[in-house]
Formats: sequence, C-alpha cells, structure tokens
Amino acid sequence: MTTSLLRTAAWALVYLLASVVGRKTIMDGSSLSLVWPAAGVSVLWFAAQRKARARWADPVALAVITLVVNLATGAALLLALWFVVANLAQVAVFTRVLHRLSPHLWGAGGDEQLSRSADLWRLLLATCAGAGAGALVGPTAIWLTTDRFLWTDGVVWFLRNGVSILLIVAVGLRLGHQRARGWRWTRPGAARLAEYTALVVCSLTAYGVAFGVAHLPLAFPLLAVTVWAALRLHTTFVVLHDLGLGIIAVLFTLHGNGPFALIPSHATRALIAQAFVGMIAVVGLSIALGRDERAELLGRLTAAGRETEAQARLLTTIVNSMNEGVSVVRPDHSWIMRNPAAVALMGGVTSGDGTVARPGHYGLFHPDGTPLPPGEMAHIQALSGHDVRNQEVLIRNAGVPEGRILRVSATRLPPDETDEGGAVVVFHDVTAERRHRDELSAFAGVVAHDLLNPLTTIDGWAENLGETLHTMPADDPAVRDAGDSLVRITRASARMRHLINDLLAYTTARNAAIAPVDVGLRELVTEVTDARTDLAAAAGTPPPEFTLGPFDDVRADPVLLRQLLDNLVGNAVKYTAPGTTPRIAIASGLDGDGLVRVELADNGIGIPPGQHDAIFTNFHRAHRSSGYAGTGLGLAICKRIVERHGGTIRAEDNPGGGSRFTFTLPPASARAPATKAVTGVSQ
Repeated sequence: MTTSLLRTAAWALVYLLASVVGRKTIMDGSSLSLVWPAAGVSVLWFAAQRKARARWADPVALAVITLVVNLATGAALLLALWFVVANLAQVAVFTRVLHRLSPHLWGAGGDEQLSRSADLWRLLLATCAGAGAGALVGPTAIWLTTDRFLWTDGVVWFLRNGVSILLIVAVGLRLGHQRARGWRWTRPGAARLAEYTALVVCSLTAYGVAFGVAHLPLAFPLLAVTVWAALRLHTTFVVLHDLGLGIIAVLFTLHGNGPFALIPSHATRALIAQAFVGMIAVVGLSIALGRDERAELLGRLTAAGRETEAQARLLTTIVNSMNEGVSVVRPDHSWIMRNPAAVALMGGVTSGDGTVARPGHYGLFHPDGTPLPPGEMAHIQALSGHDVRNQEVLIRNAGVPEGRILRVSATRLPPDETDEGGAVVVFHDVTAERRHRDELSAFAGVVAHDLLNPLTTIDGWAENLGETLHTMPADDPAVRDAGDSLVRITRASARMRHLINDLLAYTTARNAAIAPVDVGLRELVTEVTDARTDLAAAAGTPPPEFTLGPFDDVRADPVLLRQLLDNLVGNAVKYTAPGTTPRIAIASGLDGDGLVRVELADNGIGIPPGQHDAIFTNFHRAHRSSGYAGTGLGLAICKRIVERHGGTIRAEDNPGGGSRFTFTLPPASARAPATKAVTGVSQ
C-alpha cells in the first residue's frame, strides 16, 4: 500500500508540472491552452498504476491537481470542475479502448513495446477516442460558463490533447520496454554514432532556420529530417526525435516565430501547429515501425530459409544413406528425385531422359518370370489412386544378370496450390529373404516327412502289437498293462502327427504363393459342412446342425480358403460342451469398405475373457486344462490366411452363447448383385 501511494505521489508531481506548463499556453485570455502535455502524462500514469493496490488514490489526486492548477491560473471554479471531468473522461476512454484493442500494450510503461504498424494504428484509434471524449466535455464547458462558442475550440482541444497523448504514450511504451529489459542498449558503431550526431545537428539547424530566422511560410521541408531518422535510426530515438522537434515547433510558435506565427488567428495558428506536430509524429512512427516489421520478417525468413536448408541437407543425407531405394515421380512420369540405392537396386539401368521407362527397359518381371505390364508398375498404380503395398517384382538385366527380387510400395502425393503432386516409390531387396524362406519351407517339409516316417512305423507296429494282444487272455494283468501302454503310445503318436501336420499347414499358409481366383463361397462352405457331417456319422457322434445364410462370391486361393473354413468349422465342432449337439451358423455380406464379411457363430463353450485376441497367436490354447486336444496353431493359421488375402479376422462372444468369428475377404472380380450386409448370425 505504501509503495502504491508513493508511486501515486510521484506521478502526481509529474502531472502537476505538465498541467502548469499547459496552463502557461492559454490563448487570447480564454481558458483554452495551446498545448496540454498533462493529457499524455495522465494516460501513462493510469496505465502504469493499473495494478496498484491503492488505485482509488490516482483519480482523487488527478482531480485535486487539475482543480488547483486551473483555479490558480485564473479559471472559474465551475470551469475548473468541468476540466476535471474532461480529463477523467479522456483517461477512462483512452485506457479502455487501448486495453480492448491492444492488451499486450496495456501498461504503457511497460510490458510490451510499440513495435508494429498495427499497434500504431490501434494507438491512434485509442488516442482519437480519448481526445474526442475530452473535446466533447471541455469546450462544451467553456461555452456553458463563458457564453463563448467557437468550433475551433473543440478542434484545438482535440488536436492538442491527441498529439500530447500520441507522443508521450509512444515515448512511454518504448522507454518502458527498455526499462523492463534492464536498460540494455546496443552500443552503436562509430559510423552510426556519427550519423546520430549529424541528424541532431541537421534537425536543430533546419528548425532553427525555419522557425527562428527565415520566417518563411514553409514547414513541410522539415519532414526530411523526420524521414531520415525513421528510415535509418533506432525507433526509440525516432520517437524522442519527434517529441523534441514538436516541442521546438510549439515553443517558437508561442513566441511569435516561425511559419505558423504568421497566421493572424490564434485558434487557426494553434490548429496548424498541432497538426504539424501530429504529422511528424505519425510519419516518423509509421515509417520506423514499418521498417522494423520488414526487418523482423526478413530475419524470420532468413532463419526459416536456413532451417529449411539444413533440414533439406539432413533429409538428403538420410535418404542417400538408406539401403532402400526411394524415388519420387511426377504425374508426367518424370523423376523428382531418386537416391543412389534406387539406381543400384535397379542394376544401374536408367532411362537417360529423366523419365520412367517401360518395364522391359529395366527388365521387370513377375516373380514367376512373366513380363510385368506397364499398368502394373507401382508408380502408375499410385498415380491412378491405388496405393501399392509389398508388391514383389523380379528384375533381371545386364546389371543384375542373376536376377533380384524387389518388394515395392508406392503412395500417391496429392497435389496442392504450389505442387502438382506425384508418387513416392520405396523398394528394397528381398532376394535373400525369399531364398531363406524357400529354404526354410523346404527344410520344414523334409523334416516333417522324415518325422512322419517313424510315426508311420510306430503306428504300424502298434497296430500289430494290438492285434497280438487281442489273442492273449484279457484277464492277464501283464496283457492289461501292455494294452494301457499301447493306448498311450498311440495317443502320443497321434498328437505328434497332428503337430507335424499343423506345422506344415502353418508354413504353407505363411509362405506358399497364393493363386487367387473367383470362388463361389456357398459351394465351398457346403463342401466343408458336408464333410464334417460325414465325419461325425463315421465316428458315431451326433452330426452338427448347420444354418447357411446368404453368401457372396470372393476372390481367394481355393486351397487356403478351404483350409480356413475347415479350421473354423472344426474348432466350432470340437469346442462344444459334452452332450450338446453343435449348432453352427455361417453367412456373408458386404462391409462398409466393399469387402465380403463372413461370420461363423456357434453354441460352443466360448472364449475365456481377455483371450479374444490371444487365441490367434502361435501355440496359444484357450482351454488348455479343459481336456480339449490341440496344438494351438489352428487359429494362427486362419489369421495368416486371411491376412495374406488382405483381410482381417476377429473373435467375439456370440449373443446366443458360444463364439462368433468374423473375417473379411476381397469380393469376386465378377461378383453377382450384392447381398445385404450381414448384421450378425447366432445360434
């Protein structure tokens, strides 16, 4: 509180001095002053004290000082009271408007400096609003108390207060920012210091001649020094320079010297003098702030350019160091860029004219050796709007006589206002990966074959041993023990055979080349369900009950699709509670992405909570302790088959009890009219 009151006292002293100075410039024996620096001081005062704890003291102090100064300099009591109202209205309107338009400038002693042209125009608007409010009250009070009405009184009031606010607030904003920074100044060099000195000398000389010697009615040539300062020197100096020149012009005019003193009417003289001071302030500030903005923008552009250049160099270094080939192609099939790896992977073969040549020029083939048509090149598909993912092509040319398998992906770059777009093509060598995969598949086949042979021998001898045991006395304990051991051997052999078959199936589903064709889904589902019914009849168990809904034809590998359906149906039959007849519903329809969605619902024992995703991983068994046999690879095989066809598979609980599996497949290329989308099947 004490600090706030001390600050109020300090501002009050400054305002008192400014008010006395203003009252010393009263014209024609009236109560209207030529200049009123107290207007600008009062605005800075209230702005600086905006967060003070004792803000009530500021308007009280301003009112008392305004009243005392006006009474002491000959103003009537009623007129002095009106001047109090005029000054308070002026401060209130200015501070409110400036706070609304430029809150970052609020606190004109301040937190932010006047640094942009937009800030200057907002300051001018707030100045006009504040000075206009004062001009509505002050001259009206003079008219009411003295019976003297001159429109020039209102204009002079508006101009003198407006110029005072503009200049003093601009100085306060610039110096206040320097104070907030700790008065850190950059020492100018010798040449710039000489320019400052030369400008001050030239300004004083020009104004001394124009106002003190020549008495010529010409003031506009004096703008030259204002423009010089605004174009070349620091903006804070420009503001102080404008303020100093304004003071010189007003002082000479008050003493009857200079081009404005030749005007016989005191009111008109005051108007012209104030207009001149306001003009040099606006011209100097607008040029200086525009120059600062331009310099700041150029600095930002330069920094952004350097940053962009550095990022481009970094990106180029990264792309050029990659082992994967990267190329960008325009819609007219010309190269935008390609890294060294792209040329190397193509065997060093290039078109020579900056465009992408036909497949035969590079020696591009399908992995099976058939020529690659131009329309199947990755960049052409991407430019037509079809992204390419993991397309495998064989390249064989003079640079790669032994051949090389490349895996290619391509994505379209959409055009914008500044670029026509294109396609990004990324490819890498998978020859070693393919060779390793083929070798691993062959090895798995050999191992599986070699493991199945001993199992066949074990099964044969077990069968012979079983027949021999049947000829022996059944009540012999040794025979019974041998029979039990034989059963365990047979079960272990069967488990081993199932595991080997599942491993072979998983390898096939994972690595074997697929040959998709249009497949009638209804016919294939019927074959699988009929086979399961026959198998149940042969085993003497209750046959499953199947409900078949509408079906769409799909495009898939028939062998893998049959394996997928058989695995899912087999699981549905196997994981049914004892004594329960399996009921399975199968149907298909179209989903929102244009794929065929197949749903299979059962009335089985269901999937334990939290395992709906885990059941598709390798060797995961959801019911390991429930007595259901299995290797944990069946659903992993299903997932791999679906993914190789570009679809997805998921499991969820069937609302009718049991489980529901849903997977998607591409539709047939010549599909019949679409059926309704499947919304759910259940039993």
